[in-house]
Amino acid sequence: MRNVFRRRRREQQEQAVEEAAAQPVRESGPWDADEPHPDTDRIDLGGLRLPHNPDFDVRLASIGDQHVGVVVLYEESSLQVQALAAPRSTGLWDEVRAKITSQAKTLHEQEGPFGPELFGEIVTEGGPRPARYIGVDGPRWLLLAIVTGRGAVDDTVAAAFVDFLKDVVVVRGEEPMAREEAIPLRRPNDPQAPAEDATAFNPFRRGPEISELR
Repeated sequence: MRNVFRRRRREQQEQAVEEAAAQPVRESGPWDADEPHPDTDRIDLGGLRLPHNPDFDVRLASIGDQHVGVVVLYEESSLQVQALAAPRSTGLWDEVRAKITSQAKTLHEQEGPFGPELFGEIVTEGGPRPARYIGVDGPRWLLLAIVTGRGAVDDTVAAAFVDFLKDVVVVRGEEPMAREEAIPLRRPNDPQAPAEDATAFNPFRRGPEISELR
């Protein structure tokens, strides 16, 4: 009988350890697919899994036949999200941030909810617009987000975008990728990944084509 109790106690301890290991070690993301994170219903785009928000209009951004990012439209604002491959040993956001500021003198650094970010104005076809560049380094990836329009200056709209980013899951995969190469995405109903050779990140190149997610 004593052995039975010991075995049961050991099983309970092992179960408790497993449950503890499955709990997120941070309060919020963005999450890596291989780390414990809340198991909620998300839009599966392959390289990104996005939280559902019925108020957001979420669209895929493509260059040719390659889906390279996501555009979220909300309250006269847009949130562009892209996951980029990064080195295994170091993060990429410091380097990308310096590259952006060297080309856009109207942006300056400020502290944001995810650490250093860039804020200022960028020139668009419709004229200058307020913009925020947000970067989050993960294991072998960088999640880059660009907020333009009202969401760059309105705290309420910005908070909705920040909450969205905090629940994004990045699926890096094990395949070798070039530095700053866009982690490929796919439509939710398409099990096949898009073609390889995703375009390297350039925030000032002519924008990608935008298509709605159905």
